[in-house]
Amino acid sequence: MKLTTFNALHSRNYRLYFYGQFVSLIGTWMQRTAVSWVIYTMTHSAFLLGLTFFAGQFPSFMLSLFGGVVSDRYDRFRVLLATQFASLLQASALAVIIITGHYKVWELLALSVILGCINAFDVPARQSLVYDMVEDKRDIPNALALNSSMVNLARLIGPAFAGVVLEKLGAGACFILNAASFIAVIISLLRMRLPAYQPKANDKKVFTEMREGFTYLKQTPSIAKVILMLAAMSLLVIPYATMMPVYAKEIFKGDATTFGYIDSFIGLGAVTGALFLASLPASVDRKKILWTNTVLFGVGLMLFSHTTWFPLAMIFAMLSGFGMMAQTTISNTIIQTTVAPAMRGRVISYFAMAYFGLQPLGSLLIGAVSQYIGAPATLLAEGLAALAIVGIFWKYLREKEPQAQQTRSDSVHIEDGSLPADEELPAMPVIPSHKPQATSY
Repeated sequence: MKLTTFNALHSRNYRLYFYGQFVSLIGTWMQRTAVSWVIYTMTHSAFLLGLTFFAGQFPSFMLSLFGGVVSDRYDRFRVLLATQFASLLQASALAVIIITGHYKVWELLALSVILGCINAFDVPARQSLVYDMVEDKRDIPNALALNSSMVNLARLIGPAFAGVVLEKLGAGACFILNAASFIAVIISLLRMRLPAYQPKANDKKVFTEMREGFTYLKQTPSIAKVILMLAAMSLLVIPYATMMPVYAKEIFKGDATTFGYIDSFIGLGAVTGALFLASLPASVDRKKILWTNTVLFGVGLMLFSHTTWFPLAMIFAMLSGFGMMAQTTISNTIIQTTVAPAMRGRVISYFAMAYFGLQPLGSLLIGAVSQYIGAPATLLAEGLAALAIVGIFWKYLREKEPQAQQTRSDSVHIEDGSLPADEELPAMPVIPSHKPQATSY
């Protein structure tokens, strides 16, 4: 059988994107690790850790719908290029205030808010543009699978590297390296040869297009339900990472390197999960994999929560990371194989809201709860919540998954009735593949 693991890399544009984005993501994970560590060492407050996650991601929740409309309306390439330059400036500002040594918690939180605003526009444009980067559309599922592996491999490398850099060179070096990493992705974007952008007539109001996206989801339950389940997981379970600095310092009596190791073992589990999902045949029951991995996620958190022996705890951390991988990968698979092309940016913006937007609220909630019941009891409760969510969505998870959602825009109604026939949204065809699509942000 022909090896198809890296087929998408045959496309020059996607190959440039893959390598540039991989370097940038390593820098991003270094910055995330360093910010969490700096905040916790300054304050020793689990609540402020939660507030840091909240500040960095809640703006994405507030602005994602607008970012989705921008992605569908304008040149996604230029939008993505602009967000990368803006991210470079944000990382550079963070490096300057840390290196000068005159910084306060509110300044770190403010810069996190700025990054969250940038990501609200970056995610819909970046995810939507991947489709245009791949020359042979049969390789789209492979490209999405490689995206997932890239993100989680960066999560494996970045925190471990950050732990060493924090210990040897300090937090400022982490932020400098992250700023430099954006240069790689900017260069890769500038070297691409994408088809000439065809401007679209924008005769609708922004809020009208937002409502169309919501109506589309209401009339496409196969997409809406998977987004709702992801939203519940993002609010109550996935923010467990908020507690990792507490475990590193208080439970395992370690330092920044210990924190980096914990994050890296979670990342190792996620990489393993991504490769597992990418290796499954196209005919696999993805909903079965979703509920099975969600159960593994919950059980992994419950076992990790009260384990004080570090080597054993890392095994449970890997199990949690493995199970967590299904939340984004399979959810994104279902969306990417059913969404109408003209709605892609707006639907992905809802996906981003569910994944990125509700995590900060969850981090804030989990940080506050842990102040009263402690980190171990909080993680145990999160594991139980994962099992409860499987129970709530059990009927949906047992339904047969449709191969494609044949949704037309003439069934999407707005205030003044149906859209005219000449604005019909063609359904995205199912692309034959030996593997399911797999993507993570």
